[in-house]
Amino acid sequence: MNYIRTAMLLAAMTALFMGIGFMIGGQSGMLIALVIAAAMNLFSYWNSDKMVLRMHHAQEVDERSAPELHRMVRRLAENAGLPMPKVYLINNPQPNAFATGRNPQNAAVAATTGLLDMLSPEEVAGVMAHELAHVKNHDTLIMTITATIAGAISMLANFAFFFGGDNRNNPLGIVGVLLMMIVAPMAAMIVQMAISRTREYAADRMGAEICGEPMWLASALAKISGGVQRIHNPDAEANPATAHMFIMNPLSGERMDNLFSTHPNTQNRIDALRKLSHAGRGSGGSADFGRAGMRSAGPWGGSGRSAPSAAPGHRKGPWG
Repeated sequence: MNYIRTAMLLAAMTALFMGIGFMIGGQSGMLIALVIAAAMNLFSYWNSDKMVLRMHHAQEVDERSAPELHRMVRRLAENAGLPMPKVYLINNPQPNAFATGRNPQNAAVAATTGLLDMLSPEEVAGVMAHELAHVKNHDTLIMTITATIAGAISMLANFAFFFGGDNRNNPLGIVGVLLMMIVAPMAAMIVQMAISRTREYAADRMGAEICGEPMWLASALAKISGGVQRIHNPDAEANPATAHMFIMNPLSGERMDNLFSTHPNTQNRIDALRKLSHAGRGSGGSADFGRAGMRSAGPWGGSGRSAPSAAPGHRKGPWG
């Protein structure tokens, strides 16, 4: 159902984009709009991951520089049936993470130092599983395309303001152009955010299946929510177009699940994960979540054990 809804929203955004092109230049304008969108998507397909990682000053790490995190991601990727992604660290005290890359073979996951410092190993595993779910679902490509089309719609709307539109296709004249400038980018933003929220719910569920315990991610979301509201993220503020990529809105810790939120309401996400956890326990326990549950072989390596739970008041991550 989530895939159908995402496809419908993408179709709506594409139709909006081509409609603006038609109002500006008729059928030829619509064709030009389509060519522009294809060119921008092609550029984003090959370069978006490098651009986003550079924007947030992410540094690639390996088994020598961050052995615990690297080992954890490897175990989770094996559970998800994915190739090992590149792993990045962002020197930022705000707890957050994101995934990027055009496909699973060229994927990367990034976590902030704040995430590793504030969360327990189990909670970090839940977050990384969520990001790998985005990779498995090809959400990183979907969100790149929607962001590109949304930017192109804004560009076309501004183009219409400076050059006007075809009066045969825009009978409202300058009023129609002004409405196009205001309404079109807003509509594109609403559709983009709706797609983002849909994909977050799907990634939460699949992330719970990958790590084997929904409450690891639920607990992580509660901590991250408090962290993003208290801790400023200057790189995210400088690049707000990337906010939808993070596991939680890095700009304001948005609480309301409304049209203008890039992410679902945090409590709604936690409640959905609790239901998933209770359903699993009712049918045989957390091992039922995914065929390769992390319960039987924890993300820190070894057999039949997991990392110790964080003690009350735990603030420092295992990689600090």
